[in-house]
Amino acid sequence: MAKKKTKNKVVSMKYKKFTISGGKIERKPACPKCGPGTFLALHKDRQTCGKCGYTVFNKRE
Repeated sequence: MAKKKTKNKVVSMKYKKFTISGGKIERKPACPKCGPGTFLALHKDRQTCGKCGYTVFNKRE
């Protein structure tokens, strides 16, 4: 019999929000209005909360 083809599973996106460096867990910035668990999306010129719309603009260099 021929071998069955399998698809590679995609890793959950929630694990991309955390990084481990030096034994400490670092995560993306959380929204100050919504609290922990709601992360800010990192854009080129700003950080935005998708839940409440809170926006922080990055300083120009």
